[in-house]
Amino acid sequence: MRPSLLFIIAIVIAFSCIEIFSAKAEGGSLRKNGKEVYEARMADWRNRQVVYQVFVDRFVPGSNPKSRQSLYEPPRRLVEWNSQPKKGTFLQEAGVWQHEVDFWGGDLKGLTEKLDYIQSLGANVLYLNPIFLAYTNHKYDATDYFKIDPQYGTEEDFRNLCEQAHKRGMHIVLDGVFNHTGKRMIWFQEAIKNPNSPYRSFFVFDKNIKNGYLGWLDLENHPELNYNNPSVKDIIYRSPNSVVQHYLKQADGWRLDVAFDLGPEVLSELTTAAHKVKPDSYTVGEIYNYPAGWSPALDGVMNMYMSYLMVGLTKGKISGSKAADMIDILVQDGGIEPLLKSWIVLSNHDRPRLKSLFPEIKDRAFIQALQATLPGAPLVYYGEEIGLEGVEDPEQRGPMNWEVASSGKVPEMALTRSLLSIRNSNRALQVGDFARIPTEKLFAFLRYTSSVRETVLVVANPTSEPVTEIIPVRDPWLMDVSPMKDLLGGKSVEVSAGIVTVTVEPKTVQIFIPEIVEGPNYNRYKRVE
Repeated sequence: MRPSLLFIIAIVIAFSCIEIFSAKAEGGSLRKNGKEVYEARMADWRNRQVVYQVFVDRFVPGSNPKSRQSLYEPPRRLVEWNSQPKKGTFLQEAGVWQHEVDFWGGDLKGLTEKLDYIQSLGANVLYLNPIFLAYTNHKYDATDYFKIDPQYGTEEDFRNLCEQAHKRGMHIVLDGVFNHTGKRMIWFQEAIKNPNSPYRSFFVFDKNIKNGYLGWLDLENHPELNYNNPSVKDIIYRSPNSVVQHYLKQADGWRLDVAFDLGPEVLSELTTAAHKVKPDSYTVGEIYNYPAGWSPALDGVMNMYMSYLMVGLTKGKISGSKAADMIDILVQDGGIEPLLKSWIVLSNHDRPRLKSLFPEIKDRAFIQALQATLPGAPLVYYGEEIGLEGVEDPEQRGPMNWEVASSGKVPEMALTRSLLSIRNSNRALQVGDFARIPTEKLFAFLRYTSSVRETVLVVANPTSEPVTEIIPVRDPWLMDVSPMKDLLGGKSVEVSAGIVTVTVEPKTVQIFIPEIVEGPNYNRYKRVE
């Protein structure tokens, strides 16, 4: 017997009512997570990162430079700290460029002495460019993964750095260059000298390949490791005595160089091995691809997609509404959790410094404000907080100017500290979810948790003219006729029927939070969390 049409209609209506009631009970479609979700995110340091990147050779000069001369045998040379890096000639015999073997003499001891300075900026994670024994100054051509380069110091210096950082509640992330080594790598040299060496199969030799072996980008100085050989996996990450596991006894994570070349299988195995030895360890990959889909092979990525999007927005090449759409789709495709653990990189040792990219500080303030408020971890490349300049390698790897840094009298430093303080003081900006705000010309989004008290509305004007727009706040618990204040000192706005009217000056960002007055008088927020 078939059910009557009226019975079917009644069932449909009943289920619809249940869905409507459930939506109301949960606070609408925006808030689907309970407070325990955000508490768990906050408990995981990998979600709350503010990263400070250091190129050790250029950060703090080592003591007694004359006694260190023996560490820089020709054609390597130790130069004056206040000199600036310049493009050099190619040294045929050494197989490297002169600027790759010019050194400034920075070391781990000097870096350790500057931890308080780094922390004072608002950073809680220190990412070090490679520190292992290598021929060049950048050290992306390792000769022995198991040795700290004596130019930087000793194992004891490294342990002390980690201990001092941990005492301050900071974490250390090392640069793992595991796709390739240097041609002076001890394994590679033995493989060349002895065709029967077990290290021969650590690499791919073929007389038909340029240089006679497989190299990263066909470069002579970067022979690639052969991950088809299980022994390579063992020594890099699978064995308890492997490189990855050995250094996690002191450090907290790995930034994996050219991670896209390692591929998802190797990355997944490496991340699993790291988590096995240290459950809250962190792996972040250098990924220039679309970032969604790299988790759980990696905990996070260097989110170059977000970076390029922000640069395009700041330069007026991407509209505000388009940028909001692109980020919204990214969240849908990859989920918010991996994004929270990913680094937002505006500049680094491979990319132009911000002041060279954006000479006007207003543009830099604009893009840095977005970096501090979008989902992900802001990465500050050393010297950005004092306005160092440089466009191409090696110019953007200049020495830190401690005279300027110590004075504190530069607008970049005040800007950096202010924005990172806002991020570190607002839980929604650290671990909150993301919701795009529909706009015409502006770029706007919401960061939110289970509590309306933590809601942050970000509105940015990427255009060259002032813009006034009426936009929805999208948060059902933002009460009618209640104010929201701008943490960057702009005018407050008033929520009216879930809508605000904002006026934003060109290349300006406004960061709004609800003004909630707790007290004996009438409080519009008294019955919402």
